[in-house]
Amino acid sequence: MATGAKTGDAVFALRYGIFRLLLSVLGLGPGLSGVTVGAERVRVRMGWGFRADIPRSSVGQATSDGGLVGGIGIHGWRGRWLVNGAASGLVRLQIEPPERAWVMGVPVRLRQLRVSVEDPDGLLGALAR
Repeated sequence: MATGAKTGDAVFALRYGIFRLLLSVLGLGPGLSGVTVGAERVRVRMGWGFRADIPRSSVGQATSDGGLVGGIGIHGWRGRWLVNGAASGLVRLQIEPPERAWVMGVPVRLRQLRVSVEDPDGLLGALAR
């Protein structure tokens, strides 16, 4: 069970591709990362590099995202963040009102989050419940 997950929470692994080993060595690998959907909160973590604890009520539209990615890892600017270990399996979350997230220990504004997961349909289903 993921760190901070409670019984009944839905836990989704981040998807990793060719950079899995490198990201793991850097402390951003699958053992320290994931998305947890609980009754009240959605928690997203990629090792020490990214963490967000979002109230479910702030998660607006959640959609499958087949758009191009500009890299692998943690990238963002002006409230739009990409947290991915692969270029596929992306889900886009609109966050309203914007919430606080942490990137390498620095607080950032989070309006939109694109995250790559092993089971995007499962994540979308959990968010819809």
